[in-house]
Amino acid sequence: MERKAMAELVKWKEKKNRKPLLLYGARQVGKTYLVKEFASKYFRDIIYVNFETNKIISKMINENITPEYIIESLEIAFNKKIDKDNTLIFFDEIQRNTRALTSLKYFQEDAPEYFVIGAGSLLGVHINKKDFSFPVGKVEFLTIYPLTFEEFLMNTNNELLIEKIKECYNSNSAMPTLLHEKALDLYHDYLAIGGMPEVVREYINSKSLVTAIDFQKAIIESYKNDITKYSEPNDATKILATFDSIPIQLAKDNKKFQYKLVQKGGTSTIFGNSINWLVNAGVVNMCIKTKIGLPLKMYEELESFKLYMNDVGLLTNLSEFPLYLIKNREAVNEVMLGMITENYVASSLKFSGLNLNYWKNEFDSELDFILQSEKGLIIPLEVKTSNHTKSKSLNNYVKEYKPKYGIRISEKNFGFKNNIKSVPLYAVFCISKSNLDV
Repeated sequence: MERKAMAELVKWKEKKNRKPLLLYGARQVGKTYLVKEFASKYFRDIIYVNFETNKIISKMINENITPEYIIESLEIAFNKKIDKDNTLIFFDEIQRNTRALTSLKYFQEDAPEYFVIGAGSLLGVHINKKDFSFPVGKVEFLTIYPLTFEEFLMNTNNELLIEKIKECYNSNSAMPTLLHEKALDLYHDYLAIGGMPEVVREYINSKSLVTAIDFQKAIIESYKNDITKYSEPNDATKILATFDSIPIQLAKDNKKFQYKLVQKGGTSTIFGNSINWLVNAGVVNMCIKTKIGLPLKMYEELESFKLYMNDVGLLTNLSEFPLYLIKNREAVNEVMLGMITENYVASSLKFSGLNLNYWKNEFDSELDFILQSEKGLIIPLEVKTSNHTKSKSLNNYVKEYKPKYGIRISEKNFGFKNNIKSVPLYAVFCISKSNLDV
């Protein structure tokens, strides 16, 4: 499958002062496939070690983590020479062997000429353990997410539609009606399918939403199995309860995370670590309430936040949301589709490298997202499920803070009126830190 992250891997390969690369990302977002595809296109050979299944090499590295020893041992184990210019060394599920992670430091210091990539589904969880020693400053990082809607369009032969969407976004000119409706239809497919590569691949092959979502159920079960397998027994029940509560949290008018909805009497003391586990595993994204000031990071109110699923398709599945309601926009429950729509926007912004913040004042005016551009512009963004775009909260924010402009996401076509940039739901992938200044 085509992934935009491939370009980032190529940039890494071409760097003069390259460090070993670590890939973050939730399970089944396509890390292993991406690196193997990268190796097949840009290297003559690959040495692939999965530390979850290859216990022999795992034990070997436990004995000695100098690059010289590791290279020699891998050559013997795979019966082939490792060419420093043409061989990619790929340590998969590297979090299963802490010595292998530490070895990256010595590759950077003593053997930087070798191409080394490490990846792991629960890498963030392991790295954030208090007793874990990590080679700070000795590695580079790249987070792999589910397919964005743009990548979904790329892999469903809609490249020309992508070009037209970007053109209209940059010029604030309306899309032709037929293309606008086509893009909205594909967007609603994406709400159901999401961006997990296996699910998208099945949808492309079968042309069936129903068949594709069966794969989502398996992914959700694999997440739950990870929680049970890789967390302490006392923590697993709390993490599972927190995970299962996400649709309930987002279905409320006030989507702020409430511990009491996980368990009666729940508090941050009881469930705080559970939330951290899910965030570090890449399963959820946290959107933190903020006051208005530069930089937004310094004005965050950490006790108030929302949790969104990393993949909108998994949220749709976890919520048991009927597919026909997504496809039949006239019959849809606005409240329930609203949470899925907002989750889609949150994920899209996160995939584009934007921090997730929201704003709420003492009079209960609330904006879904507050964005900060590269040059320090603070841009309010509001999400609407359909083409009904009246908004008291956005109007109140504009009156109070007088931003350069605001963004309204909805089913309406592109446009710019009354200092509000109208962006259709299918074009959220166009929003980035750099173009917020335009």
